[in-house]
Amino acid sequence: MRMAGWTWACGALLAAGAVLAPANAQELSEKATQTFMEYAWQLTPAAFTKPDGTTIQIDKKKKGDVMVPLDVARKIIRAGRLSAHAQVCELAQDQSDNHNSLMRRHLQSKKWTPQQLVYINQLHLTTVMLLTGRIMLVERQGDKEVVVEEEKRKAQTCSDEQKQKVKEMIAAYVKSGPSLTKKAASTSAGDAQPAATAPVKKE
Repeated sequence: MRMAGWTWACGALLAAGAVLAPANAQELSEKATQTFMEYAWQLTPAAFTKPDGTTIQIDKKKKGDVMVPLDVARKIIRAGRLSAHAQVCELAQDQSDNHNSLMRRHLQSKKWTPQQLVYINQLHLTTVMLLTGRIMLVERQGDKEVVVEEEKRKAQTCSDEQKQKVKEMIAAYVKSGPSLTKKAASTSAGDAQPAATAPVKKE
């Protein structure tokens, strides 16, 4: 059974004027933000291996130690929405730059544990997957469960005007953050995205 959050997300991606609307008009409510955060938590792996081969362990029983504040989550989701627009508009480099800028900001802030950085990364990825149609929300015996599944859906389209606007918005976002020409430190999830390729099973 599909849930309301899924319907909202699909309809919001490239709805008329969505890309061009001012940021405050696109602000997520507290409930919607918490819903995105919960989806991301369900898809956060118990272990994440960085490009250098080291592994970050995440105790899934200690959710409170890994989650980030609501206002921070909103900013991550907003960046994820930009990445989703870039993906629909087939702007691969812009999408990568947007994600890398997000992660570089949080890494350099030195506010977060390695586990929280993995979660930040996963919240961004989950937002992209939700808005581009890779996540389904099903209900089994009253419990909501997030699963990852490629659906045969009508391809989303992106006009030349939307594509240009997305490029401009990402360029502005990247410019406002730390330089991407400097290599990030290797203490976080880095620029790699944790894969979420299998359904999350309830214990």
